[in-house]
Amino acid sequence: YKRQVDESVRNIVACGGNPSKTAILDNFCWGNTERPETLGSLVEASRGCYDAAMALGTPFVSGKDSLNNEFRTGSGTLSIPPSLLISSLAVVEDISCSVTMDLKEPGNVLVLVGATRAELGGSHYARFAGGGGEVPCLPPEASRSPQAMHGALQQRLVRSCHDLSEGGLAVAAAEMAFSGRVGMKLRLESLPVAPEDSELDDIERLFSESNCRYLVEVSRENSEALLALFDGLPAAVVGETCEGGTLEVAGRDGD
Repeated sequence: YKRQVDESVRNIVACGGNPSKTAILDNFCWGNTERPETLGSLVEASRGCYDAAMALGTPFVSGKDSLNNEFRTGSGTLSIPPSLLISSLAVVEDISCSVTMDLKEPGNVLVLVGATRAELGGSHYARFAGGGGEVPCLPPEASRSPQAMHGALQQRLVRSCHDLSEGGLAVAAAEMAFSGRVGMKLRLESLPVAPEDSELDDIERLFSESNCRYLVEVSRENSEALLALFDGLPAAVVGETCEGGTLEVAGRDGD
């Protein structure tokens, strides 16, 4: 559930919202909390929300609980899966600094902000292909990354931006390319990765759903200025936009 809070904040920041003026709301939809296991999962979800809000410096200002979502049938009792919706809202001081996720033009640089980790647990890839492992954590840079991203947008260095969430880098890159009808070339070897996960394979680099990550399109002349804003944070050039309208991914072995 920490991931949902982080993703909600990143959605706001990627569009131009000020992370220092962002608030979040929760909506818990749960089953019968008179059962210890159901109540226990609600308590742990609440703790996850608290931890994420504290790490990101983003307050909960309201919320809603919808409990006891279950009913009886002739064959037994049906209960909904525990579901948490996180909504976020923020102040946008200057709408002209906001960007969309669609790629803008060929010849620009692609920068990945945030470290990729071996975190396929609970991912879309694991759901459809099997496997799993560690679920995404909130990394040490959780509180600094949104502020740096907002600074880049305020300085008008960003042409397009997309947060990495469901499906990881692969899905974010595809969505940016398809929506802009601009080609993209990615180099998985160039991804910033956590030191303890330096040997990530191509699948993990493509589909890990690690938190606090953005894929950013920036002009070549502004790429150094943008990277300077992320000094001390994981960020690296991972590719470029191109003609042709196709998405090409080079693995660690160059293929």
